[in-house]
Amino acid sequence: MTEKSFFAGFGGQGIISLGQLWVYFAMKEGKNVTFFPFYGAEKRGGIARASVIISDEEIASPLVTTPDSALVMNIDSLPLCEKILKTNGLILINSTLVKENPVRNDLKVIKFEASGIAEQVGNVLFANMVAFGAMAKLTKALKFADIEGILKRFFSADKHQYIPMNIKAIQSGFDAV
Repeated sequence: MTEKSFFAGFGGQGIISLGQLWVYFAMKEGKNVTFFPFYGAEKRGGIARASVIISDEEIASPLVTTPDSALVMNIDSLPLCEKILKTNGLILINSTLVKENPVRNDLKVIKFEASGIAEQVGNVLFANMVAFGAMAKLTKALKFADIEGILKRFFSADKHQYIPMNIKAIQSGFDAV
């Protein structure tokens, strides 16, 4: 199994953190990974993207030029994501912020209220974790055997107080799609 994914949004949405967590989970599940973040110079509000590969096999090239799946967290990311996705690729759209539909009709489009669900969970800042759960379910790239244990190893001790909220957000995203 090899899954090439592309996550896109704006600074402050946790796109880079999502990519880091995505590959961390995969590493803890024994998979090979690559992670390439890309972000603008702005502190918040600029572009934020992460391309990741998860594979059971050795990864020959770390570049993700034609992803299998893409996460669109804001409207500005939609044109790029649909342009680079492979034919019949999965595009997961945060419909709280993105009201438009892709132009391409050869994509598997899933729209869900990532930001809205995060607000219901308790804080819109957890929208990336909601998206994390949804992407994991739809791509089947992660198993989620030990969510709490992996989050405890990923986050520093001063962030452990947020682990229950992260788990709730991940589960909410998983259940939403």
